[in-house]
Order: sequence, then structure tokens, then C-alpha cells
Amino acid sequence: MDITYFLSLLGGLALFLYGMQMMSDGLEDVAGDRMEKILEKLTSNRFLAVAVGAGITAIIQSSSATTVMVVGFVNSGMMTLRQAVWIIMGANIGTTITGQLIALDVGMLAPLFAFLGVAMIVFLKVPKVQHVGKILAGLGVLFIGMDMMGAAMKPLQELDAFVSLMTTFSNPLLGILAGALFTAVIQSSSASVGILQTLATNGLIPFSSAVFVLFGQNIGTCITAVLASIGTNRCAKRTTIIHLMFNLIGTAIFTTLCLTLPITDIVASFTPGKPAAQIANMHTTFNIVTTCILLPFGTMLASLAEKILPDTEAEKANVSILTSLNEEFRRGHTNLGAATIHIDLLRQEIERMISLAGENLERCYQAVLTSDSALEKPIDETEETIDNLNKEISQYISKILVDNNSGQNVTTIEQYFLITGNVERIGDHAVNIGGYMDVIRRKSIVFSDSAKNELVEMQQLTKKAIQKLLNKEEDMTVWLSDIAAMEQQIDDMTKTYRESHLERMRKGLCTEEACVLYSELLTDFERIGDHVLNIGQAFTKIDANA
Repeated sequence: MDITYFLSLLGGLALFLYGMQMMSDGLEDVAGDRMEKILEKLTSNRFLAVAVGAGITAIIQSSSATTVMVVGFVNSGMMTLRQAVWIIMGANIGTTITGQLIALDVGMLAPLFAFLGVAMIVFLKVPKVQHVGKILAGLGVLFIGMDMMGAAMKPLQELDAFVSLMTTFSNPLLGILAGALFTAVIQSSSASVGILQTLATNGLIPFSSAVFVLFGQNIGTCITAVLASIGTNRCAKRTTIIHLMFNLIGTAIFTTLCLTLPITDIVASFTPGKPAAQIANMHTTFNIVTTCILLPFGTMLASLAEKILPDTEAEKANVSILTSLNEEFRRGHTNLGAATIHIDLLRQEIERMISLAGENLERCYQAVLTSDSALEKPIDETEETIDNLNKEISQYISKILVDNNSGQNVTTIEQYFLITGNVERIGDHAVNIGGYMDVIRRKSIVFSDSAKNELVEMQQLTKKAIQKLLNKEEDMTVWLSDIAAMEQQIDDMTKTYRESHLERMRKGLCTEEACVLYSELLTDFERIGDHVLNIGQAFTKIDANA
């Protein structure tokens, strides 16, 4: 085979994969947060859940992306494992739409699609129009890549070694393994099925052998969800087990049927002489039939996943679900898609960070009031966890913004970045307060009863404010108004306590060291209120952007 054909094959493959990614990104940008909101509000009706899973996956053209979202929802507790079963089944049906599009054979229109899409991106500055342009351009580039691959593969028909290799895939086990491995490497069943369609169209692999490769491709697509589950809780990991079981069971059923019944001939008879359409139809049939067979047994699949991965002791508190994903980013091993898929993970970890900051604030006030040295270790450990979370979240956001620098999700992610910084500062002020315990103990400082009462009131109000941040309401305007009222109350209390403090100083009721330390406490208290308000305002902007 001439090197020119080989280079043309690589170029075609690159255009095909890039076009698919471009089209998927454009669809996700158009969809925005709506995909997540539909999943989040999903009822427990299994038929509706299957339909929603299929619909969302058909829109974003990635069962992996849908499954990753589901893993995030299960991990955050917004979706049960049994709800996830139906979504995953639907996602496997929805992912077949790409193969059907390819089977339509609209390659002659590919240059037109690409031109129109690029023109919309370059000449029209309206973001929503540019997103649609990205979809059209991606579709055009995808088909241009397929045509290049097809042209480059034609000489392979005369290469005995390659024909012999394709013939070996008539062995079901080898075909399944080849399909699973290739799909796991490129992390897209839609892309690998498209490449299989190109091989079949050029007569390089018979449909009777292609079906086994196709079944393996359904197994290989599970790798993205497996990667996404790294660092999540055990319930989320069970979601990926269900995804894998679905495709393994489906592969076992269809391999048996193809070896014992003329299933392949029946599917081929629907579109004779059109290998791409035959593969697309088998792909759709595989997922619809497997879903129909397993639909009554969804809860059993969930129970089996729980037995395979039983409950153990809680995972370490200082491990972020973003840590492993950041590592995947650094290695370049993840293609989890646009920002939409990641937003729920960010929200979950940021709310966890807020909760930890609130807990530490409680401990630090208690440390000042009681001088209990036993509180030092948990305060330091929690602060370390907050710092680690801040680092991981910041790295995660930076990577997302680099890879996905368009669409309404960017504003949301930027606000999350601002929230993270404010939470980290609350944690620092908490540590400042806790650090005063050493001074109190070393210098034997004793606060007056009135000062202690004021400290208790500070502790109660900051606790109330943190809880308010974690308990958002339907009407975010009212919620923000309540946050602002608390911040004003903190300012008013600070002013009042400073005046009371000055009065105690005049009467000689406190020592010089106690006066300085209490003044520092008031400063930390006031600034915590400012950061709480900043967080509330950022959350409100996120809601308005949704």
C-alpha cells in the first residue's frame, strides 16, 4: 500500500473524529444546562427515564457523556441507582443515531455543510448562531473525513494480509475483542461504528463478521464511564457496573442469536446492498432489543451491582471526586465533553467545601471559648482538606475553561471559581480565629462574660449564614435578600460589639492582650460576612444564567 494512501487514511480519520467532537460540542453548547435539568428532575417512571436517556443521548450524540452525567448525579445523591438503570438503557438506544445519520449517505452535501457552518462561525457573532454553525461544520467535516477514509481504504481490497485480518473477525470472540479494544482506545462507540461502516462500505469486512465487532464496540464504550467513576462514591461506581453489565448481557444474547439463528440475514434484508445501513440497523436493533429484554429486570441489575460492589467504610474525607479526573486531564486520557457534563461535579465539590468551612468555623469559635487543645488536630485536618479542594477545583475549572471557552456554561464556571476563592478565605478566617487559642492559653487571657456571650452570638450567626448558603430556595432573589440581611446583621453586630469593647476597655474590665485579640476576632467575623454575601451573589448569577 502506497504511503500516500496511509497518510490519507490518517487524515480522514482525524477529520472524522474532529468533526464528531465539533458537532457534539456544538450540540452541547446549544443545549446548555437543560440536559442536566431534565435528568435532575426525572421521575422514577422507568419508561419515561428510558425515553429521556435516549432523547438526550440522541441530541448530544454520546452515550458516554450521558452516562458520565448520570454517574455525577448518583454520586451527588440527586439520582438513585435504580433511576440510573433506566437512563443508561435509554442512552444505549440514543447513541445509535450517529450510525443512522452516516447510513443516510449524504456525503455529497458534506462540503456545503462545512462551508455553511464555518461561515456562520466566522461571519456571524451571535453565540447561539455560532453554536449551530459548529454543528453544521462538524457534520460536514465528519463526512469529508469518511470520504477520505473510504478512498484511502480501497487499495486495501487488493492487500491479501489485510483481507486475511478482516476474515479472522468471523471468529466471534476475536471480533468482539477487536471492537471493544478499539472503542476503548478512542472512547467513542459512535466514532468506532462509523469507521466500521466505512470498512464495510468498501468491501473490506463482510456484514456477517462486522456484527461481532459491533457488539464489542458496545462494550468498549463503557470505558469513559469507568474513568468518570474514579474517585466517586461506591454507588456511582455501581452505575458504571450496570452500564457494563447491560452491554455484556446484550453481547452474549446477540452473539448466541447470530450463531444459531439467521438474525444477520434478516437485518441485512432490510437494506440489501447497503453495508453502512445494515450496520446501523443492527446497532439500533441490538440496543432496543437488549433494553426490552432487561427492562423488567432493572432493579435486579441494580441489586446485582450492589452485591458486586458491596458497601464498605466511608471513603476518606479529604479525597475529592475531581482529583482522579484532574489526573486524567493531565495525562490527556479524558474526553468527557463540554462544560455541561462537569458543572454538577463542580457544584457538588464546592458545596462540600462550604460545608467543611462551616464545620471548621464552628470548631474554631469553640476553641476560643473553651481553649480545648483537642480541637487543634481536627481544625488543621479540615483546613488541609479545604485547601486541597480549592486546589483541585481551581485546576479543574482552569482545564474546562481552556477546553470549552464558549457557551453560557463559561459564565457559570467563572462564578464557581469566584465562589471557591471566597470559601477558601472563609476557611482562612476560621483558622485565624482558632489560632487565637494559642495566644489565650499562653498568656492566660480570660474574656469577660459579656465578651463570651458576644462570641457565642457570632458563632450562631455565622453558622446560620453558612447553612443558608447550602439551602438554596426556588426564589433566588428572596434567598439572596436573606443572605444580604445576614451580612448587614453581621456588620451591625460588629459595630455594636466594638462599642461594647471600647466601653469595657474604659472600665478596665479587660487586659491589653484581650483587647487586641478581641478586636482581631471582630475583624475576622466581619470579613466572613462579606465573603458569605459574595458567595450568595455568585450563586444567584449562576441561577440567572441557567
